[in-house]
Amino acid sequence: MSKSLILCNCLSSSAIDTDVLGQVKGVTCSKVHTGLCMQDSQAAADAIGGGDAIIACQQERDFFTELAAELGTQEPQFIDLRDRAGWSDQARGSGPKMAALVADALRAPPPAKTFDIASEGLCLIVGPEETALAAARQLRDHLGVTVLLESGAEPPLERGFDVIAGRIKGAQGALGNFTVTIDALQQVAPGGRGTLTFGEAQNGAQTECDIIIDLRRDAPLFPAPEKRDGYLRADPNRPEAVHEAVMSASHLIGTFEKPLYLNLDPTICAHSRAEQAGCSKCLDICPTSAIVSAGDHVDIDPSICAGCGSCAALCPSGAITYDDPPVSFLFQRIAGLSDAYRAAGGTAPRLLIHDRDFGAEMISLAARFERGLPADVIPLDMERVSGVGHAEMLAALASGFVAVDVLVSPKSERDSLASEMVLAQALCGASERVRIIEPSEPAALCDMLYGVSPAPCNIEPILPLGTRRQVTRLAVKALQPDLKAPIKLPENAPYGAVLVDKEACTLCLSCVSLCPAGAVGDNPEMPQLRFQEDACLQCGLCTRVCPENAISLLPQFDTSDAAFNQAIVHEEAPFDCVECGKPFGVKSTIERIIEKLEGKHPMFATSDAARMIRMCDDCRVNAQYHQQNSPFAAAPRPAVRTTDDYLSKRRDH
Repeated sequence: MSKSLILCNCLSSSAIDTDVLGQVKGVTCSKVHTGLCMQDSQAAADAIGGGDAIIACQQERDFFTELAAELGTQEPQFIDLRDRAGWSDQARGSGPKMAALVADALRAPPPAKTFDIASEGLCLIVGPEETALAAARQLRDHLGVTVLLESGAEPPLERGFDVIAGRIKGAQGALGNFTVTIDALQQVAPGGRGTLTFGEAQNGAQTECDIIIDLRRDAPLFPAPEKRDGYLRADPNRPEAVHEAVMSASHLIGTFEKPLYLNLDPTICAHSRAEQAGCSKCLDICPTSAIVSAGDHVDIDPSICAGCGSCAALCPSGAITYDDPPVSFLFQRIAGLSDAYRAAGGTAPRLLIHDRDFGAEMISLAARFERGLPADVIPLDMERVSGVGHAEMLAALASGFVAVDVLVSPKSERDSLASEMVLAQALCGASERVRIIEPSEPAALCDMLYGVSPAPCNIEPILPLGTRRQVTRLAVKALQPDLKAPIKLPENAPYGAVLVDKEACTLCLSCVSLCPAGAVGDNPEMPQLRFQEDACLQCGLCTRVCPENAISLLPQFDTSDAAFNQAIVHEEAPFDCVECGKPFGVKSTIERIIEKLEGKHPMFATSDAARMIRMCDDCRVNAQYHQQNSPFAAAPRPAVRTTDDYLSKRRDH
């Protein structure tokens, strides 16, 4: 069913290319209104009342939402064509970009997965006596408040909330499920005349609460405290910050929905095997410590996870995938923007990835007060950009974009983005095509985008389908089709080969048993070590488990079909059994064993005993059975006497 695109040129200040927009499948364009939120509001009401309306205005979203409520109909969809295309020094050429933005708006995201968090309003306030008690007085009618004062403080006479003394030793959890450990805990002794006093102190006490208001000047209780739901931290010397924390806490009671940001498949996690450490990229990058080691794999606490997505971008095996929305939907959006832009007559588009807070505001201010975005720069909004990885950057380039810019905010997580950008630059073979930009003001954003004209990519755009690793391979082969040698990659890249020191390797196959991806394999028929580069995660487990230190990693990316084949990296001749002639073991290994044991160890002092070293398992057992003093030839063991035996003997007498 076609949707109605309701257009407005905002008092004739924004250029709207109706000819191009009219060709977008799935929409029917209205006439271009001048004041949709003012004198043309009746036209807006009629469109909203008809259903399936898309209002081309974000600034007055509240007005149109209220209008829909008054009409008793569903809230319309919104799209911002003015700030992202219409207000620009190149607005007259922004028709293809507008078409791409409208086509993107028509793509419905998959339903979000959520879980419930229940908060009963139990609030712990920690901080200086005067500030903490004042906050408790404001919240006692709304929440169940407990104030933790420093040891030595005098408890107040008021009993509208609980007061304890002590010092916090540690805390864990998130909104609705905090556990706080307190040392030197003292509770109020409510009886007696005069001032109230605290009782005896005890260490290691634990309390549970739903909300924590931290007004201390000490270090925060949690890493990345601003990302911890239910943990409100404020400087006690800033009354406005304390008031904001108190107001926020007063609303944190009830049941809340939180997105399930990540999906974890522990079966393919390369964290560890047999107590040997492997990949720890997600553990190292997680800002909130929501990811913990759980044996051979990691585990994620969804109540602590803030959804930055850095772990998913770095995960080499795909065990952690972003799920809000899935990465497959992001690939669809990227390819759809490029397709719609080129179908509307545009050439050589550039992609600008930004978040919906800082990035959207920066674009809006640049449009209102500066030059706006160039006509060939297509903005792609995301909840957060920290989860963008090399696969998304390469997918954009291989889908038809000539450059990718990621607009970060001062609060964006950078470590993952920086390493992924370097990896994407190496894989695409052109560092100028991928950038991370951080403008300090709207004018700086315009300066970074205008006057930049990357050369067109003369490639056939791909359809990015599959996992991140699969899309990366498709993109690299499209971007660099004529490569003759593997691409050298930076250290810690998730692609590469293994180098085996053939002089040191004994073909013990310890690496084969622990490889989580099956990249290292053996041959049951021959003493061989095989390797398939496409499957290698460069997790390093093989290098750590090798007893001879014969394996090292080589970060690279082989675009040839040889990466899919199992190549023999080391092989040796087998040793033939001296009895039956069946090959068994590795010849060099058996010869080293013979050299060390024959005639030197008491068990192999005789020639017959030493001969057993040269036998396969079956022949060795057979020889032991027939040898003199064979343990198998001993007399049978006496039967075990039971209670019945003793009782029957007693009855016989």
